[in-house]
Amino acid sequence: MIQESETIECKEILVDDVKKEVVAFANSHGGTIYIGIRDDGTVAGVQNVDVALQQAGNMVRDAVRPDATMSVHYDIETIDGKQVLAIRVQEGTNKPYYIAKNGLKPSGVYVRQGSSAAPASENAIRQMIKETDGDSFEKMRSLNQTLTFQYAKAEFARHLLPLEEKQMQTLGILDAAEQFTNVGLLLSDQCPFVTKCAVFSGCDQGEFQDRKEFGGSLLAQMEAAYDYIDLNNGLSATFDGLYRTDRHDYPQAAIRETLLNSLVHRDYSYSASTLISIYKDRLECVSIGGLLPGISLEDVLMGLSVCRNKNVADIFYRLNLIEAYGTGLQKIKNSYKADARQPEILAAPNSFKIILPNRNFVRQKAANTARANDAAVLEYAGAHEDFSRSDIDALLHTSQATSSRLLKRLVSEGALVQTGEGKRIRYSMAK
Repeated sequence: MIQESETIECKEILVDDVKKEVVAFANSHGGTIYIGIRDDGTVAGVQNVDVALQQAGNMVRDAVRPDATMSVHYDIETIDGKQVLAIRVQEGTNKPYYIAKNGLKPSGVYVRQGSSAAPASENAIRQMIKETDGDSFEKMRSLNQTLTFQYAKAEFARHLLPLEEKQMQTLGILDAAEQFTNVGLLLSDQCPFVTKCAVFSGCDQGEFQDRKEFGGSLLAQMEAAYDYIDLNNGLSATFDGLYRTDRHDYPQAAIRETLLNSLVHRDYSYSASTLISIYKDRLECVSIGGLLPGISLEDVLMGLSVCRNKNVADIFYRLNLIEAYGTGLQKIKNSYKADARQPEILAAPNSFKIILPNRNFVRQKAANTARANDAAVLEYAGAHEDFSRSDIDALLHTSQATSSRLLKRLVSEGALVQTGEGKRIRYSMAK
């Protein structure tokens, strides 16, 4: 008598649950499903075994992913004078197998536990993917197989590039079994990773001024985050005679390369977000994932590039977002070549930070100080009939040269009047 066990399942008739049993055996150590045998082992037989065989084959072909047809074999056996269908399932080589309509989640992935099929845990699903696909995040199958690529396709089309099944396989978006990989997940509209941006009113996180969160395809996040930073990238003007020069707080090339670095090189095996914080004096970008083993920060700053997400980098390269590997950090440094404050690049075991100084902050700070000094001098002038330069030295705690320049400017602007000469020079409020 045939009894149910870890490798044997009995069904009186062919039912929809058979596909669940096929998935469970393929994800475990294989087994046989007998159609026409009751749970207690008694033989009921199959009335039209040829029809049942065809239905079972169609069920496995249409409902189980990845394709398990090569791992499933069918035999018609006669037991106790009655015909039964034996569906023999070998342990699969492309785990995890799942029911197509339910996807790569516990409701779709089953394993054999004792004499029954049970939903696999999410950890078990990930472990099967890792064992089959290896440790490379990019090459692993995505847990989400219902992906769309509207944004990515539009971006490829803008560059006159197709993004159909053939191109997706070449780019690593689809694997050999036509399953979406994690590269596909990152480029898809359903990408679960996000970029968070925040603007603070001061030089610390004491008070939020604004914040945004950007999701979707990495390509969409790149554009949205860049536009947001650009919106908050102040412009300062200086004049040389008749000519005006505008200068952004942050070089646009530095913003671009910082964003690219955060998206292309981050470690997506962690779920934490990429964080971009804009303060009055600096912009900070923190991405998850330190340097790869054997690579030092000095190596990176010298131009050595060992890419964590090579397929993602190749896609960005095809879209002309990356010009050449290993040049991004150097471009950031070059964009600050003429500035006193330089970018900082910091690496920790599990994170990477780029700090871009606000190039106009020192100038703004100096301008604010000058306005405050002007106001203090004019207030002092309003309270005194006249005064000397040394009175202003004491008032502002500045040097003789600084006080002299300030007073000379206020006189030229008509705010103060100067009388006397030499050591007898006095100042008073203009009438």
